[in-house]
Amino acid sequence: MVIETPNFDFEDSQPAPVAGVDEAGRGPLAGPVVAAAVIIDRRCAPMGVRDSKTLSEQRRDTIAAEIRACAAVGV
Repeated sequence: MVIETPNFDFEDSQPAPVAGVDEAGRGPLAGPVVAAAVIIDRRCAPMGVRDSKTLSEQRRDTIAAEIRACAAVGV
């Protein structure tokens, strides 16, 4: 397994904090949708975050807790 170091080159080039956003659901016409925005404090960004679908449920839960501990999260 390769653990990638987070890269903040894009964020460093911006004048204000950058939020990552995502949504999950079937869409407003087919069912409920949940959207979230996250701004991670780079001093404690978890390692190995790339694609949550490739992680085990246990690892996703661990990383989710690590993100909530060091990020501004809006749902």
